[in-house]
Amino acid sequence: MTRLVTPSTLRALRHRNFRIFFAGQLISLIGTWMQVVAQSWLIYRLSGSSTLLGMVNFAGQIPVFVLSPLGGYVADRWDRRSVIIATQTASMILALTLGILTLTGEIRIWEVFVLSALLGMVNSFDIPARQAFLGEMVGRQDMINAIALNSSIFNGARIVGPAIAGILVARIGEGWCFFGNGVSYIAVLGGLLAMKLPKFQAPPTKQSAWHTIREGFVYVGRTAPVRGLLILVGVLSFAGLPYFVLMPIFADRILHAGASGLGVLMGIGGTGALVGALLLASRTGLKGLTRWAVWGMAIFAVAMATFSLSGQIWLSASALFVMGFSGMIQMGAANTLVQTMAPDHFRGRVMSVYSMMYMGVGPVGGMLAGLAADQIGAPFTLLTGALICLIASAAFIWRLPQLREGTRALLQAEREALTQNDSRQTSPA
Repeated sequence: MTRLVTPSTLRALRHRNFRIFFAGQLISLIGTWMQVVAQSWLIYRLSGSSTLLGMVNFAGQIPVFVLSPLGGYVADRWDRRSVIIATQTASMILALTLGILTLTGEIRIWEVFVLSALLGMVNSFDIPARQAFLGEMVGRQDMINAIALNSSIFNGARIVGPAIAGILVARIGEGWCFFGNGVSYIAVLGGLLAMKLPKFQAPPTKQSAWHTIREGFVYVGRTAPVRGLLILVGVLSFAGLPYFVLMPIFADRILHAGASGLGVLMGIGGTGALVGALLLASRTGLKGLTRWAVWGMAIFAVAMATFSLSGQIWLSASALFVMGFSGMIQMGAANTLVQTMAPDHFRGRVMSVYSMMYMGVGPVGGMLAGLAADQIGAPFTLLTGALICLIASAAFIWRLPQLREGTRALLQAEREALTQNDSRQTSPA
């Protein structure tokens, strides 16, 4: 681990705005992961139903699939910092509401559904703006490192947050996890307000919102490397990531570890993801990232199949570590390549499609996984998802030479466009 954390690994932190963002996000994301684990356990405690676990996940993420294109339009037309401040404030209010309802004993399953859906609507605008905002904080030269470090704090929080949630849920209940998440948003809001950024100037355009949104989809559809990477992300999100939804069942019924065990298992997966994020952050170039994205999915599929068949906690924990590591490599490499290949004026809209594939497709898989687990059992459900991921990764491995060639050509074209733009800006009038 120490070999991965070098000055080169942390180079994006030399930018003041990113340092502020990094610290605030770390605190806030710990609270977010506390809420994720506590909400899953709350629904499981109230209903005992794997179907409802999948449906709550669906309600919380399907708005991302529907509304992300509008979020991408907003991210490309409005001041991204202001958008993030608004979305983070709304997320704080929703978390505190869930906490108060739970602590007072008034919480009902339908209320969790409503609050989850509202949070999904907020995330539809938050995710594209936050992803595109990274480039504003560090510039293109350090964007690769900033993306990886952003992933590292997400997964570092995934270690700490579930562990804290497991302890709190077991001892004093889920409500304090939700309340703690609400309070944690103060850190990221304070950081955003403390940043020093140039005055935002909206790009001139005479196009309608609908035409602007459509333009983003056309770009993704006609750009084969971007399209291929986003499809890969979508398959992993649909068939692989629903293991999150079924974790309470594995922790309780199969591994007999309870709520505290759920937190530990989620934390182990987060540890693997953190190692993967730091490995990505240690890179200084893009060479080989396409191969990482494809092979990362194949390794994830094998580890997921192992987890689905395991009845031993040590083997399940080991598989979760590998799943966290390889899933992070796949998602992080795809995210980095897509953001780097996309022109600045398209980045918000392209990242909205990424959001659709990452968080929007996932709830469909999560809901189907919950329904299937009630019929055929959680282990066989995850094994089926692992086989889908393995087949998809094999298809992409077969097409890897063409995918890599297209990626190189697109990156070279973007570098040439940036060089020409810089020359025009520095040439005398």
